[in-house]
Amino acid sequence: MSEASYLETPQGRRIAYHQSAGEGPGVVFLGGLRSDMGGTKAVYLEAWARAAGRSFLRFDYSGHGESSGAFTDGCIGDWAEDAAQAIATLTEGPQVLVGSSMGGWIALLTARRMPEKVAGLVGIAAAPDFTEDSMWAGFTDAQKAALAEEGQVALPSEYDDGPYIITRRMIEDGRNQLVLRAPLALNMPVRLLQGTADADVPMEVALRLLDHATGEDIRLTLVKGADHRFSTPECLTLISESIAAVMARLEG
Repeated sequence: MSEASYLETPQGRRIAYHQSAGEGPGVVFLGGLRSDMGGTKAVYLEAWARAAGRSFLRFDYSGHGESSGAFTDGCIGDWAEDAAQAIATLTEGPQVLVGSSMGGWIALLTARRMPEKVAGLVGIAAAPDFTEDSMWAGFTDAQKAALAEEGQVALPSEYDDGPYIITRRMIEDGRNQLVLRAPLALNMPVRLLQGTADADVPMEVALRLLDHATGEDIRLTLVKGADHRFSTPECLTLISESIAAVMARLEG
């Protein structure tokens, strides 16, 4: 695999990325919490975009993968800022954003922040507002006390990378990034994909997002039995087909 390139942001963060040339609108992959740009979906979509002749960008948020900083120093606002800088600096014209889990929240924030750069959106188990509605709402009194007194709390992870260290800053900043409490206009083709067996982001979140957002072309596809990874061959094919459907709508 080729070595990553790096983008220096005005905030002093060093963002690692891989980019391939092609026609526009291009595709930008936005990963999930503590994931990196070497994940199954990101690499699959890069190969798909190359084959389709589309430009493609994948990158690591600060504190993730090959980018600078520690995960515990970051928050949703920082990572949305990283995405905005990468998209504004590295891409030409409007892009189709593909957001996985937290990346779905980042995609929605980007669509709100710089709508002129977002031609379409594909959400994969999108997790808007999860710091408030999943984490904070699910904390015990003891965990909330630890967050207040120690500034962080460790959450168990089902994956191989150890517990999640969630900081008070992440929770507090998350409240400034919420997208399901105020009008959310998505005036572009939107395809939301959600597995019914997702233990991390229940399908009620997808239904709430579908109900809350306004736009003329927003569709939700539920996949029976699919889990949060959404990385089986069938799921990967559905992701690329959804991107192609968005492209077809754009090119009419």
